[in-house]
Amino acid sequence: MELPKTILKRIIKEFLEVDVGFGDITTNTLIPDNIQATAEIKARENGVVAGIQEAIMVFELMNIKKLDNIKDGSTVKKDQTILKIKGRAKDILTAERTALNILMRMSGIATETNSVIKIVREINKVTRIACTRKVTPGFQYFEKRAVSLGGGDTHRFNLDDEIMVKDNHLSIFGDIRKAVEKIRKEISFSKKIEVEVETIDQVLEAANAGADIIMFDNFTPEKAAEALKLLEEKGLRDKVTIEFSGGINKNNVKNYAKLNPDVISMGYLIHSSKSLNINLEFIETK
Repeated sequence: MELPKTILKRIIKEFLEVDVGFGDITTNTLIPDNIQATAEIKARENGVVAGIQEAIMVFELMNIKKLDNIKDGSTVKKDQTILKIKGRAKDILTAERTALNILMRMSGIATETNSVIKIVREINKVTRIACTRKVTPGFQYFEKRAVSLGGGDTHRFNLDDEIMVKDNHLSIFGDIRKAVEKIRKEISFSKKIEVEVETIDQVLEAANAGADIIMFDNFTPEKAAEALKLLEEKGLRDKVTIEFSGGINKNNVKNYAKLNPDVISMGYLIHSSKSLNINLEFIETK
């Protein structure tokens, strides 16, 4: 998944503008204009790298040339060089933190996503691991792209990607069947309908109403197993996509993967991922 470069460039330019402000006063005071430099960006721990494309664009906006790079989604070892650049030392210093912040954040998410997928694949080969819309406003594209580069599913990006009937909708509207009927009547056939459920009775209600996807929200593994068994008995399991979500993390994901849901969605992938340790070092100045 990639944004068109013209749109991505505009967003990255805004990130730079926010960081640079009226200029890098430290660099502008200490570093002469004519100093040229070559620098390497290295991973300081093992992981999956994401954000290379974005980091290159940061540097290109500052007239810094890319000499070499690895691909987004690559697995890296500690101290491995992931990007090599050349340009004015002043420009590299000014762009450094913006590029590193993007790389570190995206790589941390990609690494954690990949780690969770490896755990799940020990149990089954089919369950998709997805993120949620628990994202950072303004940075959600990059966070979800990082999930994708780590091997995960991006889930919906925006509120218009998919119909999702949540508990707060139902607390006002009331009836799952009537909600699905109203949506089918008024919204394009091209949009899938997902219903978030909190009880086993609601699971059956959503399935019988014709929901495309049923999200088991904050079910324990035991409760989820009971609901799945009931769907099987009613001949409804194969008619819906089953998604488990709510409170699932690296420590308990195995318990849910054993039930073979179609999707496990985890806010954890984004909101609890630790940034990967990445830094920039000058290797030549003249």
